[in-house]
Amino acid sequence: MFDARPVDTDYVRHRAAQFRAQVARRLDGSLTEEEFRPLRLMNGVYLQLHAYMLRIAVPYGTISPDQMRMLAHLAENYDKGYGHWTTRQNIQFNWPKLVDIPDMLDHLASVGLHAIQTSGNTIRNTTTDAFAGAAQDEIADPRPYAELIRSWSTDHAEFQFLPRKFKIAISGGARDRALVAAHDIGLRLVQRDGQTGFEVWVGGGLGRTPMLGQVIRDFLPEGDLLPYLESIIATYNLSGRRDNKYKARIKITVSERGLDVFKAEVEDEFSRRRHDFRGADQEALAGFRDRFAPPAFRNAPFDGFEAERKANPAFRSWADTNLHSHRIEGYTSVIVTFKAPGATPGDASAEQMRLLADLAERYGHADLRISHDQNVVLPHVHKSDLPALYLALREAGLATANAGLTSDIIACPGMDYCTLATARSIPIAQEIAEHFRAEGLEEEIGKLNIRISGCINACGHHHLGHIGILGLDRAGVENYQITLGGDGYDIPAIGQRAGAGFPAEEVVPAIDRLLRAYLELREDAGEPFIDAYRRLGPAPFKAALYPETADA
Repeated sequence: MFDARPVDTDYVRHRAAQFRAQVARRLDGSLTEEEFRPLRLMNGVYLQLHAYMLRIAVPYGTISPDQMRMLAHLAENYDKGYGHWTTRQNIQFNWPKLVDIPDMLDHLASVGLHAIQTSGNTIRNTTTDAFAGAAQDEIADPRPYAELIRSWSTDHAEFQFLPRKFKIAISGGARDRALVAAHDIGLRLVQRDGQTGFEVWVGGGLGRTPMLGQVIRDFLPEGDLLPYLESIIATYNLSGRRDNKYKARIKITVSERGLDVFKAEVEDEFSRRRHDFRGADQEALAGFRDRFAPPAFRNAPFDGFEAERKANPAFRSWADTNLHSHRIEGYTSVIVTFKAPGATPGDASAEQMRLLADLAERYGHADLRISHDQNVVLPHVHKSDLPALYLALREAGLATANAGLTSDIIACPGMDYCTLATARSIPIAQEIAEHFRAEGLEEEIGKLNIRISGCINACGHHHLGHIGILGLDRAGVENYQITLGGDGYDIPAIGQRAGAGFPAEEVVPAIDRLLRAYLELREDAGEPFIDAYRRLGPAPFKAALYPETADA
């Protein structure tokens, strides 16, 4: 597998040593918290409700077994035994002591990981499809390009103090699985006349003012990728608003100025910057492609998989739900969900991390991916190994057959951890998951994306949920708005608010009414919730949510 760690880790170690000195100055009182704040944010350290939080970059979600074991070591020795997968394919530790964080960074540097640019107004972790290099519909593997962007953007001197944080996503499949329309810059690999390039989106983002991006270039040759990205970000760096942080994202810049005006400035900038790129970027890209050579796939029968599938209903349910088609015959990609009913969505224990590292080495060509929906993917597993893999996962409580179903909920940490949160999100996610599992409706409902955020910053991507839930504070009482019809994939859409919010104890009954109405309204069992919503419009679903209004 490709090893995403830097070839030269001296700089990562230098940054860790630098931060150690800064922490010492904070602890002895030489730095106030206000003075320390920008320094810690440059190293991925946040101050939350109960403790500091350390966010660690997992480049485009790709992680090796030894790196996963290091995360397990950190969880056991510096946290409460677990970490939390994020929607940027990173991991957060929510309970470290400030005095210990420099040691954590040293440990991370020993395996090529770090926390640089996981916070601050800079270019964050570039994200991509968790099935990259494996997906059956892939036009080209997006990871070499993601690595090129990572290498270029890390500590880019011009872009360390942007108007606001900046997020890039790249998708390589015919079906977008990277949410490109919801990013500051989204890239979709396309081919035209035998040439590989990109459809470039700009100005997407969620938060308090959700917007879908717009296409600024329908085809950009791959050789122009870095100069064009640099031109977009340089234009934004100069024209983006710095007077109001709530209007500082590029989505506001593009919206206020208009795409045509913004594009003209980008193209003018591009005409100048393009000449500064004299081939070093393409040489680097060629090297990354070589390092991303596919593993040594084997050609072997998989009769045992088919036999187990016929004989074992639980295994069949898991295989039907948690496997993703692979480009190599006899192989599949395995989704390991961290959404068992009752569990905290996205939390992974040290024991689970170590097990996944072992299983990746034994069955998955030593390749692991963190997905944006807070799960883990083993992208290359031969079908003959699936029965043994399933058994090992089941014994560890990691074989929940719910990938893409009602209980596979994206949820931010909410008010249990976050200083910005206005409501809890974890308990709501747990209650929804437990309710529909207990009612026996999850499989009948089928594919459904539920997303929960504990505040308007939308870290739980509620705007993109088929059903979105936003927790707010109403006069000191938690209140939850429900949005319908969002999607980040096939037909990008921002979910629309259904009506008045619900108190916490009424959220599950409201979702229950909504989904029982869907089961009555759908054309047949093959019509997913989102398709029924698009066909019928919001009216019958709002009527289910608010029966007292419908009856009036």
